[in-house]
Amino acid sequence: MKSLNIVGAGRVGRSLASLWEEKHTFAVQDVLDGTEPGARSAVAFIGDGVPALGIEKMRQADIWMITTPDREIRPTAERVAAAGLLRGGDIVFHCSGSMSSTELEAASGAGALVASVHPLKTFAEPRDAVRTFAGTYCAAEGDEQALQVLKPAFERIGGNVSLIDAESKLVYHAASVIVCNYLAALVETGFRCYEKAGIPRDIASAMTQPILRETLENVIQLGPAHALTGPIARGDASVVARHLQALDAWDGRVADIYRGLGVAAVALARERAEADTEALDAIEKLLAR
Repeated sequence: MKSLNIVGAGRVGRSLASLWEEKHTFAVQDVLDGTEPGARSAVAFIGDGVPALGIEKMRQADIWMITTPDREIRPTAERVAAAGLLRGGDIVFHCSGSMSSTELEAASGAGALVASVHPLKTFAEPRDAVRTFAGTYCAAEGDEQALQVLKPAFERIGGNVSLIDAESKLVYHAASVIVCNYLAALVETGFRCYEKAGIPRDIASAMTQPILRETLENVIQLGPAHALTGPIARGDASVVARHLQALDAWDGRVADIYRGLGVAAVALARERAEADTEALDAIEKLLAR
């Protein structure tokens, strides 16, 4: 069984290591966190390993998982390489969604194989993350030999691993922000519109819950184009024009959100091919103003 060292044993690091320990995938060895109590807490959670007091005091390992904050990934790899802890063929990987495996070039220069594997999942509470990890999609890129080891390791704990283009890693991460974080922001913008119309927030929340669930289910089951409803899907340019007039008069920032998403909705309506083409052209011109 390959040995595993962990640098940055926060929520992600300890969750993954706990899953691998449970499935007897890797032998957890040295665990380093920002503080000694943090490392001891991680070891207790994982159920194996030894708390480390610093990178220089860690032992060599077959695999190094760096799950520090993004800004610390590159300097951490540099410190591991400078400490002479890497051997040819060792694997060093991180789990950042926005950083590619090129952040690990110092480890690569020391002869290690490097990669990045990002689980598309929230890790707010490690125990919940461990319990619900099965079925999580993971985006991976890096050295082929490293991925030959990491891909089956993530699959063993229930991950679905897909290879992505390292050069487009930031676009991939932006996509995750849009479909997750921006969904919350979009709902908040809608609530502000309801409040402007005199509907209290608690009522707005209750009245939109059914349609939010139905829309999300339709997107999942039918795809975005066939889930699209409303004036743009119908090609109703007059309604769109009046929406924009009202929003521009109230809050230009909300109007900008409407315009930006409206352009994407027009593209979906064209794909669906049910609305009149000339009507969609007219809507596109309204949105571009």
